[in-house]
Amino acid sequence: MSGQSITDRITAAQHSVTGSAVAKAVCKATTHEMMGPKKKHLDYLIQCTNEMNVNIPQLADTLFERTANGSWVVVFKALITTHHLMMYGNERFIQYLASRNTLFNLNNFLDRGAMQGYDMSTFIRRYSRYLNEKALSYRLVAVDFTKMKRGIDGVMRTMVTEKLLKTLPIIQNQLDALLDFDANPNELTNGVINTGFMLLFKDSIRLFAAYNEGVINLLEKYFDMKKTQCKEALDIYKKFLARMTKLSEFLKVAEQVGIDQGDIPDLTQAPSSLLEALEQHLASLEGKKTKEVSAASRASTLSTAVSSLATTGMSFSRMDEKEKQQALEEEQARLQALKEQRLKEISLSNSASASPSTLSGKSVNTSATVDLFTAPAPTTNSMPNLSSDLFDLQPTFVPTVQSTPAIATSAVNTWGGPFSSSNGVASPPHLDIFDMQPVEEVVKSTPGFSTSTFTSKQTVGLTMGFPPHSAANASGAMHVDFDAVFGAKSSTHENKDPNDDVLQPTLSQQIEKCASSGQQSGGLLAKDLDSSLANLVGNLGFGGTPSKRYLHN
Repeated sequence: MSGQSITDRITAAQHSVTGSAVAKAVCKATTHEMMGPKKKHLDYLIQCTNEMNVNIPQLADTLFERTANGSWVVVFKALITTHHLMMYGNERFIQYLASRNTLFNLNNFLDRGAMQGYDMSTFIRRYSRYLNEKALSYRLVAVDFTKMKRGIDGVMRTMVTEKLLKTLPIIQNQLDALLDFDANPNELTNGVINTGFMLLFKDSIRLFAAYNEGVINLLEKYFDMKKTQCKEALDIYKKFLARMTKLSEFLKVAEQVGIDQGDIPDLTQAPSSLLEALEQHLASLEGKKTKEVSAASRASTLSTAVSSLATTGMSFSRMDEKEKQQALEEEQARLQALKEQRLKEISLSNSASASPSTLSGKSVNTSATVDLFTAPAPTTNSMPNLSSDLFDLQPTFVPTVQSTPAIATSAVNTWGGPFSSSNGVASPPHLDIFDMQPVEEVVKSTPGFSTSTFTSKQTVGLTMGFPPHSAANASGAMHVDFDAVFGAKSSTHENKDPNDDVLQPTLSQQIEKCASSGQQSGGLLAKDLDSSLANLVGNLGFGGTPSKRYLHN
């Protein structure tokens, strides 16, 4: 009978479907495998007892249901799991077991169909009786004797006489149920019963330690008790000596099955002279004739007995200290494992952050800021790089006088705007917000221009206040034929030479005009400005020619 059975797997699957993780863990801890419950399942159930949202009655009922199984392995492991939770789980679990009217009713359990079924069924019946007695003890005194505080200021050492006389018999009954397990070394032949025996061994050490401290307190108070109390105390002490002998035999079995000898305490019995002194004191209280014992001799005997029992109690504490140390080591190992797991998660997150998608996101964030209101950079065929200073631009624009649609369209494209560009080439991002282009590109992009220039009789040079930057862009003046622009010669426009109506866009002629206009601008501006403005006002809306676009800076 090894490995999980099909029934175990089906039951676990059913609990998985229903979503009951606690029931699934109970099923996993009580499988048909010939071994004790696995630690991971027990730890999970212990954690469940500490969770406030876990239904403790449902957990206990699930364990009780597993004891109704016909296999001794399942039933034994259910008892072991229950005992483990009573020892290491939250106190709520044992409180619920103590509140129940009935716990395990396995007095008639017998597995006839499995190997070792008869032998193991006997130990199952004994084991279940001990667990019932353990829960009953908690119901009577509302405390687990294996977990109570020990020492000089412990619970049993500071308990009053009346309560002490009622508590010690309860400890005796629980210890009797434990020692009744009575397993021989040749009967501990499998992992299931060995696990149960180990839990019983730990309970016996702690339970007898509490019992021993109660007896020490009892002896210290004995010679001050009343007659009835002394009689009860003497009976308790006699039973204590008998259980000490029986416990020593139990510990010998534990030593033979491989439990570390350092974990087994040394039982030191009180001298027999103490028993005689106790009996003589009770007889004296009853009025019987006894051998008189001096007070000093009685005190010496009592001191010796208390000292020997205290030594026994100290030997019981070694196992608790070792178990605490082991628990601390396990906790440190668990914390170390969690730390390593966290470091792995951090490393995985760092590697995930270095993925291509993340890197692309990072490149976008670290790149230069994109100006949404700036046009993209020019291509190799676009204009040369210019300064971004608005006042450094030299708008040597020459207005056209042709009224053809081609010239009008060219003029519109030349003026441009924030959403348009000339020649199909976007403006570079270093130009100003008006998206104006140099004269060279504007002239090249105008299809309707001729190579001739205007022959105007009245030319005004509007001198700009910006210094020239280069030979190609050295002119700071604008040459305008006001008669042609404002329609003064429109009546004779048909008889003129066609070349008189077209501006010469060549740079060389513009440079020559810049030189001549620089000399004439002072006088002509004062002479003809008034008449030019008058013609502008008079012909603004009534000119004979179509409206012309006046380009300015």
